[in-house]
Amino acid sequence: MVEALRAEVGELRRQLGQNSRNSSRPPSSDSPFVKPAPRSLRRKSGRKPGGQQGHPGSTLALVSDPNERLRCEPGPCVGCGGDLADAPEVGVERRQVFDLPPMRVRVTEHQLISRRCACGATTCGTAPEGVTAPVQYGPRVTAIILYLHVGQFLSKKRTARALAELFGTPVSEGTVATVTSRAADGLKDFLDVVCHRIADAEVAGFDETGLRVAGTLHWVHCARTEKYTLITCHTKRGRKGMDDAGVLGRFRGVAVHDAWAPYDTYLEVEHQLCCAHALRELQGVAETAPPYADWCWATQAADALVAMQRLVTEAIATGADTVDAGALTRQIQLYHSAAQIGITETATRSDAVMKKHNALARRLIDRQNDYLRFTQDRQIPADNDLASHCTSWVRSAVPGFSRWSGRVAGVVLSIACGTDIFRQRAAEVGVVAAS
Repeated sequence: MVEALRAEVGELRRQLGQNSRNSSRPPSSDSPFVKPAPRSLRRKSGRKPGGQQGHPGSTLALVSDPNERLRCEPGPCVGCGGDLADAPEVGVERRQVFDLPPMRVRVTEHQLISRRCACGATTCGTAPEGVTAPVQYGPRVTAIILYLHVGQFLSKKRTARALAELFGTPVSEGTVATVTSRAADGLKDFLDVVCHRIADAEVAGFDETGLRVAGTLHWVHCARTEKYTLITCHTKRGRKGMDDAGVLGRFRGVAVHDAWAPYDTYLEVEHQLCCAHALRELQGVAETAPPYADWCWATQAADALVAMQRLVTEAIATGADTVDAGALTRQIQLYHSAAQIGITETATRSDAVMKKHNALARRLIDRQNDYLRFTQDRQIPADNDLASHCTSWVRSAVPGFSRWSGRVAGVVLSIACGTDIFRQRAAEVGVVAAS
C-alpha cells in the first residue's frame, strides 16, 4: 500500500513538474504564476548578441528620384543681412520625407447604356467583369479587409472601424464576414496545387495541435516545406485527420514529425523524428534525477544529439562534403550507450514515471536511424520547428475560431511563398490555410 502511494505521489509530482521546457506541452499551457525560467536547450554559439556580420540591414535611404522636390531657399544673409535672391548657389543638402498621400475611397460609376434599334430591339451595355451589383466594394477595398481581418487578425468590428477611420468608408461587420467567405470560395484550385507540391517534395514537416472551433475541440494538421504550408482542421487528431489533409497518403519523401504513433502507419514514408521533442523529453528525465547524482543517462543522450546537430551545421557552414566521420561516430556511440543505460536503469518499470522513461530510452534505440537520419542527408532538418512553429502560430494567433462556426473563412491577401504570410480558408469543419 505504501509503495503504491509513493508511486502515485511520484506520478503526480511528475505531472505537476511538466511544462513546455521538459515535455511536449505547448508554452500556452504553462501557468502564468509558475512560469518556468527560460532555460534554452540550445548550447552557446559563441556569437555576440545582435545582428551578425553580413546580416542585411533595414533602414531608410535617400532615393535618386523622389516624387516631389521642394526647394527651401535661405532668408537674408547671416553675415550682413543682404538679399540672397540673385546670389550664386553653392550647395544643396538633401532631406527626404517618406509619407503616404491622403487616401480616400474613390467611387466609380459604371453606366450601362441601353439603346433601341430601328428594328425595335433594345440592347444594354455590359458591365466590366466583377461589377455585379448596384453598389459594391472594389478589389482593393476587399483586399484591405482581408488583410486586416485575416492577415493581422483584427476582429470584424475593428476591421470595419479601421476602414472607416483610415479611408473614410463605412463598412459593417457583416460585410467583413461576407467578403471573407467569398474570398475563401476561390481557394479550391490553389489549395489543390499546394497539396500536390508538398506531396511531391523530398522533405516535409508534419505537426498537429488542438484548437476549439465553434466551441468544440478540433485538430489543426500542418504539412509544410520551406516554400509551401498547408493547414487543415479536422475533428480527429489521428489518421482520419491526416488523410483528410490529402498529403501524407501520397507523400513518398522524408516526413519530419514527433513520435505521435499515427505518423508511423504511413509505411511508404521515411521518417525523421524530431530531435527537439526528444531533447525536451530527456530534459524531463534529467530533472527527476536525484540531486546528488553526478551523471544521468538522459543528459548524455541529449548532449550527444546536440553535438551531432552542431557537427552537421558546421559542415554546411564550411562547405564540407561530409560530416567529420570520427566525431560523428563518437557522438553516436555516446547516444547509443546512454539510451542502453537508460533501458537498464528503468527495466523494473515499477511506476508510471519509470515506465515513461523506459519507453523513451527504448524509442531512442529502436528508432535510432529515424532520429539520426539528418546526419546522412543535409536536406533533412533535425527538428520539426518548421511545422510546429506553424501550429503554434495558429494556436496563439487565431483565438477567434472558438467563436466561429460554419463557413467563416480566413484568407490572406496573396500567395507569399517562403514568407510568414499565410493564405487561409475555413472549411465546414474548421479552417484551411496555406502560403
